[in-house]
Amino acid sequence: MSGETVAGAAPRAGRVYEGRLAGEGLRMAVAASRFNGFIVERLLAGVRDGLSRHGVAADGVDVAWAPGAFELPLVAHRLASSGAYDAVIVLGAVIRGATTHYELVARQCAAGAQRAQLDTGVPVIFGVLTTDTVEQALERCAEGEGNKGYEAAVTALEMADLLRKLPASAAETAR
Repeated sequence: MSGETVAGAAPRAGRVYEGRLAGEGLRMAVAASRFNGFIVERLLAGVRDGLSRHGVAADGVDVAWAPGAFELPLVAHRLASSGAYDAVIVLGAVIRGATTHYELVARQCAAGAQRAQLDTGVPVIFGVLTTDTVEQALERCAEGEGNKGYEAAVTALEMADLLRKLPASAAETAR
């Protein structure tokens, strides 16, 4: 009877959890890559814009600069595990070249960011551009709508609020 409704029975109503875009009182961290910094600076401007538009105070956003995208997961993990932040946003730009370096860096950066959030229970938002060309990266960090830094900020806000509403994990309850 899986998926079926018994005639005359009321459908079972469960809880629905959704995050809001409300940043008042939240603390955010950004782990940013200095490599391709001219792109990352634009992504960071998008993050700051997105967070401030939704109520995060300017002094509620800390930025830690790593040498490159490969180092970002360690910085993100440290920030997330500190207990000082509601979410961490990872920013970088990995642009394809003539070697396999692109695939290695992009894949490990994404996997490391995922591991950081799973290990810590703090949202780690992946705002690292992975593009074929500099032109594509510049399109994704332009001012205004479509800036991937802004999108990462909004995602961080929604996830921080959603996790506050979800039931605590058994590990959190045991603390």
